[in-house]
Amino acid sequence: MLKLLLIAPNCDGQDVGEAWVGYQWARGLAERHDLTLLTAYKHGKTPPSHQLTGLRVVEWAEPAILGRAERFNSMLKPGYVPFYLKSRRWIRAALAKGERFDLAYQPVPVAMRYPSPIVTMGIPYLIGPVGGSLEAPVGFKNEVDTAPWYVGLRKLDLLRMKWDPFLRKTYEEAACVIGIAHYVREFLKDRSIRRFEIMSETGIERLPKLIDRSTRGDPTRLLFVGRLVRTKGVRDAIRAMSHLRDLRVMLDIVGDGFDRAACEKLTKDLGVADNVLFHGWVKKDRVDEFYQAADVFVFPSYCEPGGNVTFEAMGYGLPLVVSNRGGPGSAVDETCGIQVTPMAPDQYGSDLAAAIRRLVEDSSLRLSLGQGARRRAATIALWEKKFEHLDLLFAKVLDSLVK
Repeated sequence: MLKLLLIAPNCDGQDVGEAWVGYQWARGLAERHDLTLLTAYKHGKTPPSHQLTGLRVVEWAEPAILGRAERFNSMLKPGYVPFYLKSRRWIRAALAKGERFDLAYQPVPVAMRYPSPIVTMGIPYLIGPVGGSLEAPVGFKNEVDTAPWYVGLRKLDLLRMKWDPFLRKTYEEAACVIGIAHYVREFLKDRSIRRFEIMSETGIERLPKLIDRSTRGDPTRLLFVGRLVRTKGVRDAIRAMSHLRDLRVMLDIVGDGFDRAACEKLTKDLGVADNVLFHGWVKKDRVDEFYQAADVFVFPSYCEPGGNVTFEAMGYGLPLVVSNRGGPGSAVDETCGIQVTPMAPDQYGSDLAAAIRRLVEDSSLRLSLGQGARRRAATIALWEKKFEHLDLLFAKVLDSLVK
């Protein structure tokens, strides 16, 4: 058992996204180690200290003004600045009192634009899984994007990594950087990284009940789950549907976002509105029903850092059609799905259609890849496997420090 310092500014088991991920890491690591958690919580939310047991929680409330503009706050995390400053003060004070930690670990934020408060404190640390900062393929950059202006600030990440000394030190001083996929190492190629490992940033708690799809008839149901923003590739999935008019297929789109109006207009322009259903945002138990009813999971996001929906679909035994970039390109292999290269909108829609057609017309391939998806989920997606993997990394890091 290690004396471990966990730095997780977002940690809430009642929330979604990174807050939920931070909670999972805290919950799992507290069962294995002597854990101290540094975290923050939003006003009106249940503090982590009331949700977690078996660990020491040091927490601060975020400034009340940050309760507005939820999507803006989620993306740019202005609350990270006060958390960073308070965490550094707390760590300095703890060390001055003689407290010692074997290791520190910071799993969130996932984006590589936030310096860690543990830098220069003399505690060996691991950071990640980190990801993001993926740019759209050149062929997509001229298509109108409906995302708000602040999304474009992501383009500053490369400059930040080059010129921000605190951010550079975060990665150069880490005993181990964990990346979501291989593209992270490429993004950090100009940094002197001591050790680099790959692990997805999120996971699933258990495999759902096995579903028998062998006796299903037409239509073949395709499923997309996620936010409706341009980079998620929903427009491209709709373009793919225009190439599949001769097949009996339906595309269920679960989620909402800035790009929904553009997507709905595209279904009408291409004449596929009767075969594409928009369900909007639905509760988690309803999402599970869509996974159960689906035959193929189509997730053409081309700037996806990770993507938990990929693991969810794999757990439900769905064959996948995904981009070969980012997190999905790392999670999905030839045993469970088909990867497609995005170069330009028309090309991508056509190639997605070809991949979908293979699965619709070949039921044995569809079932075989679905079985492979479930096996792969059991290997790489379960939280229990991630905790075991992280413990191995802890041991390797500590062993390297002794040497």
